[in-house]
This record gives sequence, C-alpha cells and structure tokens, in this order.
Amino acid sequence: MKRLLSSFSLLLAGCMGMPETVTPVQNFELDQFVGKWYEVARLDHSFERGLSEVSAEYSLKKDGSVKVLNSGYKREASKWKSAEGKASFAEAADQGYLKVSFFGPFYSSYVVFDLGEGYQHAFVSGASTDYLWLLSRTPDISPALREQFLIMAGERGFDTNEVIWVEHGAEGIPAR
Repeated sequence: MKRLLSSFSLLLAGCMGMPETVTPVQNFELDQFVGKWYEVARLDHSFERGLSEVSAEYSLKKDGSVKVLNSGYKREASKWKSAEGKASFAEAADQGYLKVSFFGPFYSSYVVFDLGEGYQHAFVSGASTDYLWLLSRTPDISPALREQFLIMAGERGFDTNEVIWVEHGAEGIPAR
C-alpha cells in the first residue's frame, strides 16, 4: 500500500488547481467538515481500485491542519487497507479548497464543490475531471441525491458513465 501511495503521490506531485468548471464552496467551516465520511461514489483510480467499504476520517490537529485517514476493504486480498495523510487549506480558510498529501511534500487538490445542508454530503473534485467523489455521513443516500450528484458532475465535465458506486455493508467483511 505504501508503494502504491508513493507512486500515486509522485504522479500527483504538483497537481494543484481545479477543473475550470468547478468552483469550491464558500463559507466552508472545517470544524463542521471533520468527522467520518463514507465514500458512496467515485471515478476509479489505481489507488482505490477494488476497494469497498471505503471511508475517510478527518480530524483537526493542533497545528491547524487536518489528519486524514482513508480506509477500505480489498476483497481480493481479504484485508483492510488504510492510508494516513494530512490536509490544509490551499487558499482561504473559508473556501472548500484544500491540499492533501499522503506522501511527504507532494500535494494534490481536494475541492469541495457542493455541500449538503448540515454537511451531510460533499461532492469533491481533484485537480482535473479525472478525480471525483461523493461523500456522505451515511453509507446510503437517497435516489434524489444520487441524481443530483450525477447531474452536477455531468454539468462540470466529469464522465458520469464511469462512476463507481461503492459497496457498503457486504456480508462476510471482517471488522477492522
């Protein structure tokens, strides 16, 4: 997993910015964003390929940055995978535009472009339209939210035909 994250981080080195079609949310409140999120949907990438039960935990650190702990279950290997990283604001502290690193000084964009009321869901982009996630405070979402995500992502140039809906609650998955 470390080798995989290292390769990914090197690939993304200098991958800051965002698609021209994406605008980060304003009035972003980090203290409301921290906590556990379930990855409900994503565009596939090697660093998450084959993972189900994916979640992310964000917690504030004393220095003002954010600890990021991503985890998911790799059914082929019959084991849990996790990666710890850090995040901080890329620009203004009230803007949903962060930089995230899982490997040393190499950062990639993390752009929150939609937040549900009460921070119950988040639509997130990377530096290009190749990176897209739907996060939710619960592993199950409504059909209306699913449709909203697909519409908003499609309008911004993401290939919604390639979206993967992440499995949660599968039988036979061992506890972490």
